[in-house]
Amino acid sequence: MQNRKDCLSLWQIKVMIMETTVFNPTQIHLLKMFEIDKSEEGLEELKEVLYHYYSKKMNKALDWLWDTGQLDQKRLDDINETDLHAL
Repeated sequence: MQNRKDCLSLWQIKVMIMETTVFNPTQIHLLKMFEIDKSEEGLEELKEVLYHYYSKKMNKALDWLWDTGQLDQKRLDDINETDLHAL
């Protein structure tokens, strides 16, 4: 069993970690949104919205890579054959 001194030092470490956590504006906004709707349904809706948002951004970026010639079918085939676990 841990003694009080050990527990206090663990608590101090947790406080230090919490004090050094800095949220960016997006994270702060999302935290504020969660204050309004704490339901599971609200969470699922928000996940869906975020999924579609980032999916749309990714598709735009991929289209740009394709249109500029930085991505083509050969490159996609190379990526498909790459063992991602070995990277």
